Amino acid sequence: MSEVYLNGKFIGTVENPIEFSDKIREGRRKGVISNNVNVYNDKIVGNIHINDDKGRLRRPLIVVKDGQPLLIDEHIRKLQKNEILFSDLVKQGVIEYLDAAEEENAFVAFSKGELTNEHTHLEIAPLAMIGLCTSLVPYANFSPGARVSIGSKNQKQALGMYAINFPIRIDMDVNMLHYPQIPVVQSVMHDVSNYNKHPSGQNIIVAIMSYKGYNVDDAVVLNKASINLGFGRSTYYRPSIAEELRYSGGLTDEISIPDKDVKGYKSEKDYRLLEKDGIIFQEAKVGEGDVIIGKTSPPRFLSSMDQYNFAPSSRRESSVALKHGEEGIVDFVLITESSEGNRLVQVKIRDQRIPELGDKFTSRHGQKGVVGLIVDQADMPFTASGITPDLIFSPHGIPSRMTISHLIELIAGKVGALSSRYIDGTLFDVEPEEMLRKELLSLGFRENGVETMYNGITGEQLEAKIYIGNIYYMKLKHMVANKMHARARGPIQLLTRQPTEGRAKEGGLRLGEMEKDTFVAHGASLLLKERFDADRTVVPVCEECGMIAIHDKFKNKLYCPICGDNVEINFIEISYAFKLLLDELKSLTIHPKLVLKNKY
Repeated sequence: MSEVYLNGKFIGTVENPIEFSDKIREGRRKGVISNNVNVYNDKIVGNIHINDDKGRLRRPLIVVKDGQPLLIDEHIRKLQKNEILFSDLVKQGVIEYLDAAEEENAFVAFSKGELTNEHTHLEIAPLAMIGLCTSLVPYANFSPGARVSIGSKNQKQALGMYAINFPIRIDMDVNMLHYPQIPVVQSVMHDVSNYNKHPSGQNIIVAIMSYKGYNVDDAVVLNKASINLGFGRSTYYRPSIAEELRYSGGLTDEISIPDKDVKGYKSEKDYRLLEKDGIIFQEAKVGEGDVIIGKTSPPRFLSSMDQYNFAPSSRRESSVALKHGEEGIVDFVLITESSEGNRLVQVKIRDQRIPELGDKFTSRHGQKGVVGLIVDQADMPFTASGITPDLIFSPHGIPSRMTISHLIELIAGKVGALSSRYIDGTLFDVEPEEMLRKELLSLGFRENGVETMYNGITGEQLEAKIYIGNIYYMKLKHMVANKMHARARGPIQLLTRQPTEGRAKEGGLRLGEMEKDTFVAHGASLLLKERFDADRTVVPVCEECGMIAIHDKFKNKLYCPICGDNVEINFIEISYAFKLLLDELKSLTIHPKLVLKNKY
């Protein structure tokens, strides 16, 4: 007796669970039951779970009967001639979709040659097990799953050609790689996904070696000549938008150069780049604080008297200016209307990004690293044939991560570049490494990918043979120019009087418990006195009741709200956050009494 659950709800019991689940599958393949239904017979617990709800990951498999796949050559010929569609095969029960649960009851063969009478399904292609980005990783079956997954995620963050019409598009925070290339080592998915229409990396020469410790951990060393020739160059685009909003009472915003009597007028220098209509001109070079779109708005709060007194001075300044740390060149100005019919101005700013220290690069195998040093070509190590690497990769990234695919791609890329052809690195269907080695040997190179190299500074031959080859590298969107942030004094929050949070708001860098420990360990604990007084404040305290007293600066009068003015009141230094806590306790009708002692 087995309990049956439909989408997790109990609906009854069955006598013969195996026969019951087989009948459902049979009905699904014949088209009697929807092909969205999946059935899972949990033999350990003795339950049957039937699911047809949303949110299940399902994948197609070829149905196998008596050791033979139902997909025959006739089907494939018809598919190639477009006489039948993939959906027709699903309707005929030749291919069915399994979810994660039903897959537990299936015995899936990788290839046709593996099939036995026990098998229930056959993979359409092993590639179908993984997603689009993961299937772009070459030689993925030579690396741990975790690294392949990281490699997949890294490719989504790589810069490339995201759209051909990018000059006339206004998108938020986008990057364009200047000279994208398609990889030498490809998989089937590169053809299927039209990767050559939107490539996102460059084929470069990588040597696996240390360089003066500048590529310690995961850092990489770049060749300055490669950057000068266009490696990793990109442009960063971001838009600024202003809309002439309408308010109650017929008031509107106005896009124009603000008058000097407008409340909040900046300075003439800030508005210097605006044209007569209050909008910046194309190709203007702008920096932090420069106004891009001049705008004035009606006053925020209108009293009953002000409604009939519209003086020009009552308007306030609300221009769009570049935020802290931003700079660039005005690329594109668009004047249009919003869906509400209001005038809308969009300005796109571009900023050329040349690889610098701290920029992030990665191969397709989850081997990401930041630039630790940029070296002149003259100082880079070189091979006997005079090749200097574009990038030096640390050997310490390989043993712990076991990304053998990274090493194989170096050899495969080398063979592809020397014999001017693309190498097939499709998952589970790759060009064998042995064949690549033989071909490399026939091209006049050592078959194991190593070469004799010379020190670029002294010219001495390096004692060790260096592993060097071609590999596809990508620049990621995490650039140091977008993240670099420092502050001395700046804006503070109104409530706590502590520095604001975040780079965009010119915020402070938080010094937490662990950072405090490092100061103490360095014997610089007195520095904490300065670091932790961001919200230091001086308050008067009543000696009698211990409450915070009042200091009337205009009348130069000190008095306590409880004891009056015939008591001794002293000023003490406390954190404003602590003063806030005392106020919150008062609101809970708790009397926080401060007992003052003399410092000496």
